[in-house]
Amino acid sequence: MTDRATRPTTVWSRPERGARGPAPERSRAQITTAALALADAEGLAAVSMRALAQRLGTGPASLYRYVGSRDELLDLMADAVAGELDLSVAPAGDWLDDLVDLARQSKAAHVRHPWLADLNDRRGEVLGPHAIDYLDHALGILSPAPGAAGQKLEAIGLLGALAVLFARRESAATSSSGDPAARAAHLAAVAAEGRHPHLLAALTTADAPPPADRDAQFVRLLRRLLPAMLGQGDRFTQGEP
Repeated sequence: MTDRATRPTTVWSRPERGARGPAPERSRAQITTAALALADAEGLAAVSMRALAQRLGTGPASLYRYVGSRDELLDLMADAVAGELDLSVAPAGDWLDDLVDLARQSKAAHVRHPWLADLNDRRGEVLGPHAIDYLDHALGILSPAPGAAGQKLEAIGLLGALAVLFARRESAATSSSGDPAARAAHLAAVAAEGRHPHLLAALTTADAPPPADRDAQFVRLLRRLLPAMLGQGDRFTQGEP
């Protein structure tokens, strides 16, 4: 009996195919690509081994030759999205600029695949090969930055959390039928009634930053928070985007 300590614990711990049996007709990558397309089109709940088999024109039992369970399939899907980030660009020399660029890539990936945040919320983030590459790349960007290793890991975690938050807001805004200008006008009118003095002051103060799109707000928050987390103070200036 295989010792529990040496038993494979993830789909990547196991060879893609066994040493015996017929040659594979498909690869994990092909199956994962089809699963991504299904999730993007119909949502995460639609991703089942049966539905995926129908999409691929095969029987559900045949998929288990490549993927041991739906959970393993979900792990492969999450890691495939991490693989969409371009980690080939060498750092430009400013760790904050480079990390913000990486964060914008991460946000864009979550916008393309809105089911990913729900998947990670329910199952926890499983670190596959691409996700580990991402983490190592982010730590490499932060190598010249101040702060201890633990602080840098926390900063990368914050980066990911903000990417998810803003991606969700962007997706919600796209699907919403409300008028942002009307909502802003309503808030200003309520503040002007005088019953919320702090809100009125915040909306009318002379040094308040001008309204910005969500991407600019995302960048601005990262530029405020990341240096502060690493003990460098606030590098944000009004002139930055």
